Amino acid sequence: MAVVGASGGLGSAVCAELTARGATVVACGPHPERIAAAGVAAAAVVELDLRDSSAGDALVAAVADLGGRLDGLVNAAGVVAFGDLVDTDDAVIEELFLTDVVGPLWLLKRVVPLLSESKGFVVQLSAVVAEQPMAGMAAYSSAKAALTAADTALTRELRRKGITVCDVRPPHTETGLADRPIAGEAPRLKEGLSPSTVATAVVDAIAAGATEVPAVTFTA
Repeated sequence: MAVVGASGGLGSAVCAELTARGATVVACGPHPERIAAAGVAAAAVVELDLRDSSAGDALVAAVADLGGRLDGLVNAAGVVAFGDLVDTDDAVIEELFLTDVVGPLWLLKRVVPLLSESKGFVVQLSAVVAEQPMAGMAAYSSAKAALTAADTALTRELRRKGITVCDVRPPHTETGLADRPIAGEAPRLKEGLSPSTVATAVVDAIAAGATEVPAVTFTA
């Protein structure tokens, strides 16, 4: 199983949860040294950047070296930005959509043949703002809403190929992402969920064959 964004707080937790349940993990991200620093145990580390349309080719090549089977893909990568739309640079809006929507679709497009062969799954980490867009986060909210919309369509589209698509929309999680925005400054936020809590929900959803994990799941 491949995890994109494996060096992040959530991605590394998903890797750990998958490994604990016996999965073989391929850890992916633009900075292999950060994956190693995060202590991720993986069968292979793949250097890829979602902003590169050919990133999926690197993953496909790595899977071929490991025997050619890919049972699932978890996309836990992403960037965030804060601030009113009128104060947000055009380049920031572009970066949000490129990393949070366009890149994941480029990547998935290239691994669909492998996932079809294994009758595998895709998990996309969206966010609560896809359901509850926030002022001061219009660009980020719309990017995550776009990803969720794509997942809704792909749930039906890829079912015909035997692939399960799951959209996960957790509330604020203490991954440190809010402390590393590409623009703006995070508003005061309540304490978020632990990455391990979300990672457990992600792997439970995989095991159950779920197609979504809405925000209310984490607060019910």
